Amino acid sequence: MDDKEFRELLDRYGYSWEGYRRVRKGVKKRISRHMEELKCRSMKEYVSLLVEQPALKAQSERLMSVPISRFLRDRRMWNVFEQEILPDLLSRAGRYMNVWSAGCACGEEVYTFKMVWARLEECCGPLPELILWATDVNVEALTKAQVGVYSHSSLRELPAEWRSRYFSASDDGKRFAVSESLKRDIRWEIHSLVHEAPLMSGFHLIFLRNSILTYLSGRFRNAAFLKVFDSLAAGGVLAVGSHEQLPSFIRDQTAVTGDPLLHRKWPLNGENR
Repeated sequence: MDDKEFRELLDRYGYSWEGYRRVRKGVKKRISRHMEELKCRSMKEYVSLLVEQPALKAQSERLMSVPISRFLRDRRMWNVFEQEILPDLLSRAGRYMNVWSAGCACGEEVYTFKMVWARLEECCGPLPELILWATDVNVEALTKAQVGVYSHSSLRELPAEWRSRYFSASDDGKRFAVSESLKRDIRWEIHSLVHEAPLMSGFHLIFLRNSILTYLSGRFRNAAFLKVFDSLAAGGVLAVGSHEQLPSFIRDQTAVTGDPLLHRKWPLNGENR
């Protein structure tokens, strides 16, 4: 498959060439294998078949997902989050803290949050009940997340103390398993940010990092983003990726809070921005 054919597929389903450009090699291989399995000799034939069979289209969209992440990705953001943002959110949360990792990939982000949560609980005592959803459209990535075993490269930004406390190493030291305590109270769910409504509303915190704002374009991106944003409570915080920007139509409803990747939804306690 050449880039022209690949861009035909991206354009047909509202994906962003700029988002996929650097990671397209692996995605093209997966789509090419899918085309071979279906005996499709051209992109036109492949797209026509996906239109006719929604189940195949859903399978194709899962193959287009890019589950790349690591623990403590964007370390400065996590420092601000741990020291400023999470304590502030907890002071407003009441009995429950509702969190959504939307497009959780292989789980590194979810478990990073659980480590920060555990550290804060040790420091400050009992916290509100945590309701934590972790969703992704990629079934294989979600399964890997639930198993919770990672390579050394995924943990390269973690302090040694965090590694020794929250992970157990394999005999050869090449694989690291998340502690069972971090696995508790996570609600894993297969979910499409494009085609499905959010699982609930009133989230105090949503991680929407390196997913629809990177890989979708135009009206497809805006429609998917708006569904997620509407599920965020007033005063809630949205975390995005380091190379992502909010759609222009939403910027007057948010304010950067502590770090450029963390955006608070207005109004806050009845105050306008």
